[in-house]
Amino acid sequence: MPTFVLMTKLSVDTIRDLSRREEIGKKWHDTIKKKCPTVKFIVHYALLGPYDFLDIFEAPDENTAAKVALITLSSGATVAESWTAIPYKKFIQIVKELPD
Repeated sequence: MPTFVLMTKLSVDTIRDLSRREEIGKKWHDTIKKKCPTVKFIVHYALLGPYDFLDIFEAPDENTAAKVALITLSSGATVAESWTAIPYKKFIQIVKELPD
């Protein structure tokens, strides 16, 4: 399955009530499991920097990855960027197929 990276920034309102962060995160994850059952999360990190969270997940296609981003936006994020991630060995194969 293709791998995707999701970079998330939370809304100010969501950050103001950190006491509910675990509850909101569980609801977000449960919604994704229900609406996108084929998604497999590999890692979920909270970040200190311009983004609040980084998720790496596998999904069957970009439409499913887009659903994950849209669910994230509807759960209190102001930004949910979804990027395609290409394994390095596969990237090298692509490079080798380029004409000289």
